[in-house]
Amino acid sequence: MSNIKYIIGSFADPDELMHGIDKLQANNISIYDCFTPMPIHGIEAKLGVRPSRLPIAAFCFGLLGGTLGFSLLYYTMAYDWPMNIGGKPALPLPDFVPVTFECTILITALGMVATFFYRNHLFPGRAPRVMDLRATDDRFVIAVDANDNTDHEKIEDLLKEAGAVEVKYNERKYVSYE
Repeated sequence: MSNIKYIIGSFADPDELMHGIDKLQANNISIYDCFTPMPIHGIEAKLGVRPSRLPIAAFCFGLLGGTLGFSLLYYTMAYDWPMNIGGKPALPLPDFVPVTFECTILITALGMVATFFYRNHLFPGRAPRVMDLRATDDRFVIAVDANDNTDHEKIEDLLKEAGAVEVKYNERKYVSYE
């Protein structure tokens, strides 16, 4: 088994990157991912990225927050310690709306932050997975999984034909615990 994990093609222009994606896909070469310093319109559709399911998570967190907010108010105001305040009912639903709304927003926001960190593997102490440091500055990078695609020379030639400034091989890093 080869030590090469990814074949990295660096481009100086986003149009050349898009051309490189087209060339690789025309030759049935699977692309692992693309890394760019700015958003590129249409790259998700070209790579076949599915729409995010984060709105579903936000809705679930909102339901949880609303339920917890209402339950807290019901438990404290009507069940655990009901008080007769000026002859008002023990369960004044219109008065619960602001607190329930705020709990909904709070739990949704905190839940979405936690979901974002979990989904993107942004845990404390985790080393970042960076294919090329210049991808955060001025380069547009295509990463091709070397294990899925065996003809490395063909991939390198296609990337260079598409306008890659540099093609390099990312090697596996083995950790020794001795």
